[in-house]
Formats: sequence, C-alpha cells, structure tokens
Amino acid sequence: MDILEQITHLQLLNQFWLILFFLIPMVLIARTVVAGSRYSPILIIVIFGLTMGYVLVASGVASPGLVEFPFVDLMARTTIIALTVSFFVGGQELRKILGNKDLEGEDIVVPSNEEVVLGTTRTQFFFILRSFFLLLGMEGLLRFILDNNSTSIFSSYYPLIAYIGLVISVILIDNRAQIKNKHLYIRKGLVEIAAIVMILLISYYVAQVIGEFIALPQIFYAMMISAALGAILYKWSFGPTIRALLFAGIPVVLAANFMVGGSRIGDAFNISGMNAVLTYGFFGQLLWMFGGITLIIFFSKTANTRNLAPGMAGALSHSGLTGACTAGDFGKTAAQRAPIMINIPFFGHVFVFSVLAISAERGSLWMAPALFIVGVGVILTVLSLRNLRLASGEDKKEVKALMQFSFGWQIIAVFGGLSLLSLSTMSIEYAAMAQTSAISHFGLFAAIQGEMFGTDAALLIPFIFSMPFLVHPLVFFMFGKAMENNGDMPKMPVYILALIGVLGVLFSIIAL
Repeated sequence: MDILEQITHLQLLNQFWLILFFLIPMVLIARTVVAGSRYSPILIIVIFGLTMGYVLVASGVASPGLVEFPFVDLMARTTIIALTVSFFVGGQELRKILGNKDLEGEDIVVPSNEEVVLGTTRTQFFFILRSFFLLLGMEGLLRFILDNNSTSIFSSYYPLIAYIGLVISVILIDNRAQIKNKHLYIRKGLVEIAAIVMILLISYYVAQVIGEFIALPQIFYAMMISAALGAILYKWSFGPTIRALLFAGIPVVLAANFMVGGSRIGDAFNISGMNAVLTYGFFGQLLWMFGGITLIIFFSKTANTRNLAPGMAGALSHSGLTGACTAGDFGKTAAQRAPIMINIPFFGHVFVFSVLAISAERGSLWMAPALFIVGVGVILTVLSLRNLRLASGEDKKEVKALMQFSFGWQIIAVFGGLSLLSLSTMSIEYAAMAQTSAISHFGLFAAIQGEMFGTDAALLIPFIFSMPFLVHPLVFFMFGKAMENNGDMPKMPVYILALIGVLGVLFSIIAL
C-alpha cells in the first residue's frame, strides 16, 4: 500500500468522524436550546447550520460548497430518503381516513423517558444517531449501485460507507426502551431498510425510462410508490427504521443542507441577479405561509395548530414545518395529519413537474396551463375553507378539508408565484429557485438538486433554499406561541405578517 492510498484511507475515516461531530451535536444542541419551551428545534438547526457553513469558509477551512467535506454533500442529498418514509406513512393514514379504518393498536415499544441530553430522551437520542447512520448507509448503497462510473475520490468506498452505516444502524436500538418482541422489532427495521432502498431504485429507473417522454423527477415516482405501498400495508406497525427517520430524518438532512447553503453565503451574493432571488424568497415566505394561515383563520374560523401546522406543511411542502410536525413538536394530532397533507399535493405534481419540465426546455414559464392550474387551485382552496369551517372540530371532516386546502393552496403558491415572477426579467431557472425558497418546498428542492434546471441551479439551490431562515424564526416563533396558548395562533400578528409579505412581493416584482 503506497503513501497516497494510506492518506486516502485516513481521509475517509476523518470525513466520517467530522460529519458525525458536525451534524449530531447540531441537532442535540438545537433540542437543548428549546428544551422546556414549545418551540421547534428546527429553528435552531437552521441558524446553527448556516453559521457553521459560513464559519468553515470564512476561517479558510473549506471553500464554498464544502468540497473538502464530501460526506456533508452526501448527507445533504439524502432528502429523498427521508421523504420516502413520510410518503409511506402518509399512504397509511390516507387509507385509514378514506377507508374509515380506526387502527390504534397497542404499540410494541414503550420509549425511555430518561434524559441523556437536556431536551432529548434516551430513545430520542438513539433515533437521532440511527437516522444519521441510516441515511449515510442507504445513500452509500444507492450510490454504489447507481453511480459505478463516478469520478469522486470516495466512489470506491461506497460499499464500505453502506456497510458501516447500515450495520451500525441495525444495532443502535435503545436497550432501556421496553420492547415486547425484540427479534420482531429488529426484523421490521431490516425489512423497512430493504423496502426504502427498493422504492428508490425502482423510482430511479422508472424516472430514467419515462424521462425520454416527460422529465418528471425521481421524487415524484418515489412518492407514488411509497404512498401506494403505505395504503396497501396500512396495518404495518413501525419498526426502528421508520420510527427513527420520522423523528430525526428531516432535521439531520436539513442540518447538512444548511451547512452547504451557509458555505455559499459570501460567494452567492456576488452572482448577478441573486439579490432579486433572495428578496423574493424572503417576502414570498411571509406571503405564502402567513397568507395561507390568514385564509384559514379568517374564513374557516380556526386558529389551532392541529389544523394550521399540518395544513401549511402540506400546502407548501414546507421542509421546516414537515420536520417539526413529524417529530411531534406540534402535538400528536399534527404529527398524525402531517404525512397525509404532505402526500396529497404530490398527486398533482404530475402537472407541476410536467409544466416545469416543459418550461425549462422553453426557457420561460408555459403560461396558459400555469394560469389554468392556478384557477383550479383557487376553486379547491375556497371549497376547503368552507368545509373546514363546517367541520366543527370533527376529526375526519377537518382532515378531508385540510387535504383539499393542501392541494389547492400548493398549486396557487407554486404557479401563482411563478406567474408573478414571469412578469419580471428573471430567468425560469432563477424563478424556480426563488419560488422553491419562498415556500421551502422540499419536492422542488429535490428536483432542482437533481439538476432539473441544470448544474448551476443544482449547485446554488442549497444556499437559496437556506436563506428563508431569516423568516423561519418568525414562523417557528408564531407556532411556538400558539403551542404555549393551548395550540391557538395569535391572529393579529399573522395578519400583519401576511400584509408585509404581500407588499414585499409586489415591491420585489416591480423592482425587477
């Protein structure tokens, strides 16, 4: 073994420990900061992640994009793995709701409530660690299978990365949690890992084949397959893999993405037209988030987080709210409803991604179908607000009304925003990135990250997607205040923030 190989092996080991000590403490510290309050740790993860990425570059340790830390980029690209789990759970919940099936069976696991870090119980700590190794292992395995021709210095190490990640994740189960059937629980975890990998492989190859006719991204097919599987296996009780990824998958992915985004802060501001993208992203977040909440509060006469949190998580496919809801930060009801609401808009993404794919080829928004889709969204949103008002707190009626709202408001937000931006001089690539940022849309983020709008957009999107962190403190502060007030959101601040969003978006469009 020559000296170069030894250095490469040592570098691989260093990369592994670096990313472990970057991401896990970030999630734990975030949970510690909000311990004892009703605020979501996602808020702190956003700030810490961006700051860490910026400091690494400012101190000269890394360059923009963190190319010196390839494992961070590897982890940042596991978005689709975390979402696949949410789609599966959403498929289960949809089947239960639509089929009138009430399956609140006895849980085979009773988690340990012993705190190992302030704000994090022992079982939650194991979920965070397990999520890290699951994401690392499955991404390594998928890259080994799909990227055999990769020129990355670590490409030959993908089997080892997969082995380390998956083997360690299997044994990372809290020994103090009360598990009725340990062998069954472990087997469930293995089956879930195999199922997620198969879904992602099938969705990748389907996207490649159908891509010759219509360029729908892999995440669309992953959603369809996993949601369908969830509907079929609606009786499946979660094993350790789904439990861990539901609780900590999205926070870990966001931490990695915000690090990459933070590393590009200084670099990206020098790019022509970037200030316009960021300005729209900031005010757009206020408009689409608090505008949607305003509609629900004003017309549906409900201000409770059981409706607002999952409703807006689904209506915007909002990364931060999705992670907070599935982690249980906004209560059990929101956690159960969120996967349903996340799934519903994706059934309409066959139109969303189709129009965007054609728009990318045209170099401008395909206006006629975009405006038609906005019209459909308006009708669905009006209908949903009426149905939510008439639900009178009944669970199934509220869920069905929120499903309509999630679908309607999402297509208004996506195509309404893109239609507004088409009135400016902004290119379709920048417009897509701006709108993705303005609603923190996980699906569009994954599609752009997958080079739907080219390589340059794929490199810039982690930074642009990260920048609404300036608004996220307001978002999570408002939801935190609601949780401290028995779940009821303060109305007047919401109306004011929505108005600021409207004025800000109009100003940014006129300025362009």
